[in-house]
Amino acid sequence: MPASERPSEPFAYALLRVVPDAERGECLNVGVVLFCRRAKFLQARTHLDTARLCALAPSIDATAVAEHLATLERIAAGDPAGGPVARQEPSERFHWLVAPASTVVQPSDVHTGLTDDPAATLERLMARLVG
Repeated sequence: MPASERPSEPFAYALLRVVPDAERGECLNVGVVLFCRRAKFLQARTHLDTARLCALAPSIDATAVAEHLATLERIAAGDPAGGPVARQEPSERFHWLVAPASTVVQPSDVHTGLTDDPAATLERLMARLVG
């Protein structure tokens, strides 16, 4: 069924942010995790602008951050290379991905909306909030 004919479905999403120094409170949006249960859609998309990251935190290991983001994408996709969490059900993976964290990569609060095309919505959110 074409996207224009599908009913809108509820979805939830969170931003992924790099927070190099929590005391300074600065962050860089680097990705979006989007979950739409009824469409059986869970995906994380990331983009690390290393020049911006290094300007914000010159001593940060950008390679390690990029590897961490790639692991989060694998977990969302259910890729076995993502480790044990990647074997969980999509809803459990989503909740794990958006759980508060005190690491350098942190999720935002979870936001909700309606979509008739989760993949297109993810792309739109990436362009608006990360790109």
